[in-house]
Order: sequence, then C-alpha cells, then structure tokens
Amino acid sequence: MGKRSKLLAVLIAGVLCATSLVGCGSKGDDEKASSNKKQTLTVWSHLTTNEVKEFETVAKAWGDANNFEVNVVEDKGKFQEMIQAAQSDNGPDLILGAPHDNLGTFQKAGITDEVPSGLVTADKYTSQGIVDSVTIGGKQYAVPLAQETSTLFYNKDKVKEVPKTMEELATKAKEVGFEYDVKNFYMSYAFLSAGGGYVYKNDNGTLKPDDIGLGNAGAKAGYEFIKKLVVDDKLMAADITGDIAKADFTSGKSAFYISGPWDVAASKEAGVNFGVVPMPTLGGKAPETFLGVQVAFVNANSKNKDAAWKLMEELVSKSSEIVYKAGNRIPVLKDAKVDDEYTKAFMEQAKVATPMPNIPEVQAMWEPAANNLKLLTAGQIDVDTCATNIVNQVKEGIAQLK
Repeated sequence: MGKRSKLLAVLIAGVLCATSLVGCGSKGDDEKASSNKKQTLTVWSHLTTNEVKEFETVAKAWGDANNFEVNVVEDKGKFQEMIQAAQSDNGPDLILGAPHDNLGTFQKAGITDEVPSGLVTADKYTSQGIVDSVTIGGKQYAVPLAQETSTLFYNKDKVKEVPKTMEELATKAKEVGFEYDVKNFYMSYAFLSAGGGYVYKNDNGTLKPDDIGLGNAGAKAGYEFIKKLVVDDKLMAADITGDIAKADFTSGKSAFYISGPWDVAASKEAGVNFGVVPMPTLGGKAPETFLGVQVAFVNANSKNKDAAWKLMEELVSKSSEIVYKAGNRIPVLKDAKVDDEYTKAFMEQAKVATPMPNIPEVQAMWEPAANNLKLLTAGQIDVDTCATNIVNQVKEGIAQLK
C-alpha cells in the first residue's frame, strides 16, 4: 500500500472512531437529559384565590424537591366540564376543594381514584362524619380539607343567657325575635334529625337511597316544630328568605338566627354584639345539622397517580392553616390551631352534624323538601301531608336519575 493510501486509511479510521465515540456520548447524554427532565402534575382548585395561591406555594416547593413541574389552576368552571376534562388525556391529576355531596357523581363518572389505605383515618379528624363524607360503598374516594355547618347566632345585647332547648328558645323569641331561612332544607334539616329523621339510611358506610327517613315519626316531629315557629307562633313570615333573616339579625331586629360561618363576617361588619353556640336540644336530643366538607381527590385517569398521591399528602399536611387563615374555613384535622370563638363553636356543632348524602341521589332531595316546606309554612298542607309528599317526590326524583 502506498503512503497516500495508508494516510487515507488512517483518516477514515479516525473519522469512524470519532463518529462512534460521538454516537456513544450522544446516547449517554440523551439518557441523562431524559432522566433530569421534569415531569408535570396539574392541580385544579375550586377554592378561593387566596387559598389557591397558598396551596400553589406548597405544591411548587414539593415539585422542586421531587423533580416535578406542578401547575396549580383556579378552576371556576362547572363540575360537568371538570368531569369531561378529567376523563380526557389532558385532564388534571388532582382536584382540590370539591364539595363532598358531588363525590358520588364524580365516582360514578370514574374520575376518583380510591384513597390509599391509612391516609384517611377517623383518629385524625374532629368527627366520624368527616370520614363518612368521603366514603361511598365502604370505600374512600377523597381526602377532607375543610368543613362547614350551620348553628345558632344570638345577639348578646338582647339575650344574656342562651336557652338550652329549642322549646325555650321559641318562647323567648316571642320577645326578642327569631328568624332563619326556614324553607331552605339545608337549614331546617336539623329539626328533622333531632327526633330521628334522616335522608338516606347509612348502613356501615353505605347510603341506601331506597330507605328514606324523611317521613318517619322523628321527621314529622321536626315538621311540627317548624310549623309551630311560622304558622302557630308567627315568629317569622311565611315568605321569609335568607337575605331578609340575615338583614333582620344584623340590624338588631331579631335576636336569634341560624346560619353558617359564611355570615360571621357580615355580622361583624354590621357591628352586632353577637355570639355563636351549638344548637340547643329539641325534644331532649341534639339537632344534627347538615355537614358540608370540601375535599380533594386524585383523578383516576391520571398518568402519574403515585406522584399525585404523594403531592396530595404534602398539600393535606399544610391544609389546616391555609383553609383557616386564607379561606376563613373550618379545619377538619384535630391538630389544627384555631383561636377564634366563632370557629370553635362551629367545630363543636360539626361534631354532631350529619354529612349531606354524597351519592348521586342527593339531587333528588332538595326540590321536594323546599317545595313542601314552603307549603307547610304557608299553612297550605299539614305535617302528615308534608312528610308523605316529600318521601314520594324524592322517590320519583330517584327514579328519574336511573
């Protein structure tokens, strides 16, 4: 081989070797870059803007520590739109702040992943009702974040000692006034529950929509008490609304008022010297007000469910302070630090509150109850008719959902 041929062979070999080395190096660099590339988690929140910002800070910090890009979005859309998005390939991995009474609809749509064992246990929360709120068919499908219920407000300038019973309160109210949104089933349910009324029977964590307790003896006793307040004692007008009742309380016209934590700020701003206490007994029993729980759940269609649950644990561990201070909500965890008297009173009432049904059949109860409470308080139907109508109409509503 001549010198020129030898030189050419050496050059070709060098090029091949270099190409081989570059190829090997490129593959290794690609694998390293791929391993360092951040994965993405998307969180949709139905909480307030202030809460979203706080949860976003926690989520971003977790993401930085775990090589994830976490996007937190304030979702103000309708729940049906959220369901459709969660069923798609580009839906959220985690949802924050959904009301628990919609959980059954979400679970039926197949977007709620079952909660890992041990994450939601009764010993962590202020009541068993909070755990029940996220339980469907004996399984848990969400993690509680905050709670709310209704209870009794009173004017301290007009009432020096709060009556221990609703019967005594009704008598006292003839002098100082008592109003609330009486046709609102969320508010009036407490009087039905005190005697043993219920919406759907809870059978060890499974609600039975074929067992309706809105027409039993306890429920009828509650309807009778409501009728007495409006029709017999005329403590409030038949056409009373929530806005009128609130205005009369904040102006000092009435001394007793039933509402939730959302009306604390308005009462403060009005300059009312008021207090909040657990509901007085009715018929010797504690009225079980409705309990609402804001929950979080992992999308069952998420491609990163394991990571989403780890992020969930981090968000929940920081949730009490966020929902309390940024959202003015009532925390659900026993170890939450609460320092104001109003929140403490709501927490006490919430211990005996009943979660609103979390199954799709919850939709069937609101309209029949409201319509017949309206007729009852207008004196157009009696207690027995009211009870019978509600039960029959709830059954009809359930049938239409099938």
